[in-house]
Amino acid sequence: MKNICRLIIISFLTSPLLSQHAYDEKFLLSAQESLPQLKELLAIPNDAVYPDDIELNVKWCETHFKKRGFSTKRLNTKTVPLLLAERHSTKKDAKTVLVYLQVDGQPVDPNFWYQENPYTAVLKEKSIDGGWDEIAWEKLLEQNPDPEWRIFARSTSDSKGAVNMFLTAMDMINEEAFQPDFHLKVIMDFEEELGSPHLPQAVLDYKEDLSSDMLVIFDGPRHLKNQPTLTFGARGITTITLKVFGPYFPQHSGHYGNYVPNPAVRLAQLISSMKDDKGRVTIPGFYDGITLSDDVKSILADVPDDEQNIKVKMGIAEPDGVAPNYQEALQYPSLNVRGMSSGWVGEESRTIVPSSAVAEIDMRLVIESDPDRLLSLVRKHIESQGYKIVDDKPTAAERLKNNKLCSFTYETSYLAFRTDFDSDIGHWLDRALTKAFNKTPIKQRTSGGSIPISPFVNELGIPAVTVPTVNRDNNQHSPNENIRFGNYVDGIKTIYFVLKEGL
Repeated sequence: MKNICRLIIISFLTSPLLSQHAYDEKFLLSAQESLPQLKELLAIPNDAVYPDDIELNVKWCETHFKKRGFSTKRLNTKTVPLLLAERHSTKKDAKTVLVYLQVDGQPVDPNFWYQENPYTAVLKEKSIDGGWDEIAWEKLLEQNPDPEWRIFARSTSDSKGAVNMFLTAMDMINEEAFQPDFHLKVIMDFEEELGSPHLPQAVLDYKEDLSSDMLVIFDGPRHLKNQPTLTFGARGITTITLKVFGPYFPQHSGHYGNYVPNPAVRLAQLISSMKDDKGRVTIPGFYDGITLSDDVKSILADVPDDEQNIKVKMGIAEPDGVAPNYQEALQYPSLNVRGMSSGWVGEESRTIVPSSAVAEIDMRLVIESDPDRLLSLVRKHIESQGYKIVDDKPTAAERLKNNKLCSFTYETSYLAFRTDFDSDIGHWLDRALTKAFNKTPIKQRTSGGSIPISPFVNELGIPAVTVPTVNRDNNQHSPNENIRFGNYVDGIKTIYFVLKEGL
């Protein structure tokens, strides 16, 4: 079947129409040949809360990495394993490159997907009204497939697409009988969307297995301009659940309004006390330790953001005032309310004083911000607003003694990391992407999102850089996740050139 597909595609590639989208023929051909494998991988459900499904993904990866000349080893944890694949170079004194790939995905709610099964990949093109219309999958085998077509399925972009790009790039160098001049280790994470809770301990337990000189992360979206991108850091993340208590049970707002304090109002007041109307955190000391030198500001200014376009896409008039521009804003820790709940709304709304109100908060961390210090500052601020913080539910005695009661629970998933531009890994990846696309890649000092990389950096003592490949408008974590076909082809090309570039 593969040979038949190759013959069909080669006949199409002779068409002069190909130049319309400026595909590099060999990467388009390899991308097209890899599509059945991509579809097969995407079809395996990969929500990490279901270990049986994850086991199917682990077995799939074991099989397909072994086909490419890798040995594999399961790094067992308390839940599902990580998978380590190794392939050695024939070069004497070769360095070792560790590659991080994510295989699990966010949960799916089929009710919000515009296709029969979120795990069955479908091809779509932009409709006249701005939506997406399904078209025949076989159109991807045409001589000149539109790079703007999208493959829709869970984990296309986050991040099984990158897994298949890597395998396809390996196929290409294997067909050329090319051997990278470095040892390759690939670590596959099957719990990233759960915060990789067992990864830090696994790095400690399997430190010798993971020993390497540098780490490359094939994950995440390119810069907004969808140009070749290198990202030299990522923010960490700490989450907080803040619950304000009111009466034991919801009370009739006619009988007890104006008498029983409303926890929803109190929670809103408490949160508003943490930020000003420009979005800056007002808790004293929250931004301490963050100083951006003129050199750093110059690096950040080199990132070609179109902030007017960002505002148009977001539908906002003005951004928050934490920093003068988007890139500088990412260099500071953030305090974000990611959700609030109290009482009932919509058709279920009722005239009551709620019994409690909950806010889910996340703090994005930079390497200068210690999460324990920030948590302590937030906790002290809450207490300064007159709150008694309880471990769980307040007792009857605590309710009668304290006017304001709340609980405060938290978890730090992983820390921030950052690598210097002027580093061996930075120069190596810069050379590779420049050769691939005949232009210098956009270099970002840090990304706004968080990935579980700090355990590798801190415990193994190695630098790390992310090589993102997918389109930013991919709906990752949301219904109707997709990958742009042009990005899929470019992703294979990116990884191919990285594998071929000498250290």
